[in-house]
Amino acid sequence: MDTEDSRPTNRKAVAWLFLVFVLGIALGAVGTYVVTTRVFPHGLPPRNPATARAHYIDRLNHELNLTQDQQKQIDAILTTVQSRYDAIHQSVLPQYEDARKTGREQIRQLLTPDQQTKFDDFLRRMDEEHRNHPPGGPGGD
Repeated sequence: MDTEDSRPTNRKAVAWLFLVFVLGIALGAVGTYVVTTRVFPHGLPPRNPATARAHYIDRLNHELNLTQDQQKQIDAILTTVQSRYDAIHQSVLPQYEDARKTGREQIRQLLTPDQQTKFDDFLRRMDEEHRNHPPGGPGGD
């Protein structure tokens, strides 16, 4: 039953709903602006080491107005540094893998058989995600 007394209440409810919706859009826009201009002012860092180096050199060039020779020398330095990072990572990778395996097994021992099955599925998904999204190079971590 729609009485004349309930119409203003319905209009107020619709007005409030509309206001909340508009404020949500505005807040989302402000949040996006803050993230894109303050948190990642130069965009998300690239994941490919060569692209990351180029991105880093572009940023340096923007700040320092580098010569072509300086850019080439910096690229060579970053290539060497990335090789060293990779070597360090490879040398400690077995220790990380051992720690991960030990931790996973300790967690597994706490779980019921049903939970263990679900945990194994969870770990497979996490490992697959990790393989598909490895960490980046210089400026990309």
